[in-house]
This record gives sequence, structure tokens and C-alpha cells, in this order.
Amino acid sequence: MVESLTEGYWKKVVTLYETIVKEEDESISKAAELLASAIEKDQLVHVIGPGGHSNMGAEEMFYRAGGLVPVNAILDPGTLLAMGARRSTIIERTPGYGVSVLNAYNVDNGVLVIVNAYGINAMCIDVALEAKRRGVSTVGITSREFAENTPPDHPARHPSKANLCDVVDVHVDCHMPFGDAVVHVEEIKKNIGPVSTLVNLFTLNLVVIKTVELLVSKGVEVPIWTSANVPGGDEANRAYMERYASRIKLL
Repeated sequence: MVESLTEGYWKKVVTLYETIVKEEDESISKAAELLASAIEKDQLVHVIGPGGHSNMGAEEMFYRAGGLVPVNAILDPGTLLAMGARRSTIIERTPGYGVSVLNAYNVDNGVLVIVNAYGINAMCIDVALEAKRRGVSTVGITSREFAENTPPDHPARHPSKANLCDVVDVHVDCHMPFGDAVVHVEEIKKNIGPVSTLVNLFTLNLVVIKTVELLVSKGVEVPIWTSANVPGGDEANRAYMERYASRIKLL
């Protein structure tokens, strides 16, 4: 029996999830230690997805049912697809832009999580280097396979030709394969079925879960959002809104 394209897709996605769980346990724990340390010090977890669909990583961690409250999501209009797809690509390739974005979101302590499966664009590298210059710890959710297989002269690259996985304090590999899309359609000679968003968000949530586990083991109160769509949700979140609204830009 010939395997359907949809069956092939879910099998590849499940395999990627299994790979992340099996191979990234140590790096996930190291990343969680940085997040837990920041929260324990009453600092923020800043998160940015520099470019197009990568912004969904920042959205996934922010104001999320079952998610950490002290998350400062950096959703600058420059790379949001809602502001223009081609514009997003241009901005993510503009050296120096990311530094000003960090200024606008008051990233000067805590930890910065950088989510971008490709891990090569100017904004990715700029925010990682600038955060380290400011003494802010960095976690990169990105694919080493993709970065190392992208030519050094590709126009998307940072002027330094650096890879995000090599410049952050902790790299958690999301294992996105080169090219992103994983289902080949012979009739059109194209691949479909992208996985970058799926592996990014899965990896992020593993880090968040491990962070909560660490904080609980230390006896630290863990601020967690309740869904506003369930009875009592608004009431449960009200104290968090009052506590963090002045510190988290988008609240």
C-alpha cells in the first residue's frame, strides 16, 4: 500500500519530536536553568522570533494558558508578516536593526530566548551578540543542520557569517532539516509540509515545562497563566496583570 502524503508528513513530524526529546534533554535542562534563574530573581524571560513565521515562537510563550507569566514577548512590527511579507524579509536581513528593538523592549537583564529555526539572518545574530554584550544570558532555538548547510555568501546571512547556534550561551537544536518542508511531491518536483514552526514550538514548550519543574523543586512560586476562556480565568490572571503590566511591554 502506497503511503499517503499526509501519512508521510505526520510520521516525519513524530520522528522529529522523538529526536528532540532523545537528543536535546541536556541542552533543554541547561536552557531551563537560565529561565528558572531569571524568574527566581524576579527578572523577565525575553523572547524574540526574528523573522516572519519565527514570531510565532514569541507568541507561543506569551500570555499563554499554562505558560509562564513573566515573559516579555518581542513582537516588533518590522518582521511581522501582517505588516508585509517582503518587508519582513528585508528587515530581518538589516544589520543593526535588532539592537534598537532590544532597546525598545527594555532587554537589559534576565534571559533572552531567540527562536529561529534557520538561525543565520542579521537580526538573529545581532540580538544574540547585543544581549551578551549587555550581560543578558541567551538561549537559541534553532537548527544546526540548516545553518551549517547554508552557503556563507547567502544574502540572508549576518555580515559575520555566524550561526545562531554558535553565538548563544545555550543552543537547543530544533532539528529542522535543511529546506524545512519534508514531503516530496514527485509530480511537481517540490517539497511541501514545512516543520519549522512545529519543531520550534515543541522545543520551546519542553523548555518551559522543564523550567517549571526546576522552580517547583526549589519551592519557588511559579506564575502561570490560566486560560481567560475558562470560568474564573480572568480572576486568576488579574493579580499577574497588575504585577507585570508595567514591566512587560505588550501586556
